[in-house]
Amino acid sequence: MSIEELEVCINTYGKDIYTFCKQLTCNLTEVEDLYQDTFLKAVEIMKDIHMDQNPKSYLLSITLRIWKNKKRKYAWRQRIARMERWIEEKQKNNVTGVTSFLEERVLANEEKNIVEREVKKLNDKYRIPIYLYYMEDLSFNEIAKLLKIPEGTVKSRLHKARKILKDKLEVIYFEE
Repeated sequence: MSIEELEVCINTYGKDIYTFCKQLTCNLTEVEDLYQDTFLKAVEIMKDIHMDQNPKSYLLSITLRIWKNKKRKYAWRQRIARMERWIEEKQKNNVTGVTSFLEERVLANEEKNIVEREVKKLNDKYRIPIYLYYMEDLSFNEIAKLLKIPEGTVKSRLHKARKILKDKLEVIYFEE
């Protein structure tokens, strides 16, 4: 892939990648960092990206890998030494990021907000396939390749995630 082709990818898929970053991180600062890291990595490995082999899926896999690595590093640091001041800063950033997202979604209806909130509560193994299937319109096969799991596992995780969401939403709507 050339620089020009990568630029076309950024223009074509940039918004989708940014939205996926938002869904993963739920923090404005982290969204921008993850988005930039994704395309910096894409520049590094341009030769491995081919325009005829679904570059969007490849870019999504880069994003997911970077995000998982950051989470793993954070968890490892937490095990080694408590970083109280860093945690406090992180919580402040989360509040700022959530407020920003809420401002962006003022016009969204209440039902959509409830569904999004419940999806965010899902375990990563269910949440990520939901995002890839519904938000990024990837097929079962593409998700399986991206997550490096069998296609049947993708289907069962989506089925289980839908069931969990259905049960939670029924409880929420029943209470109202």
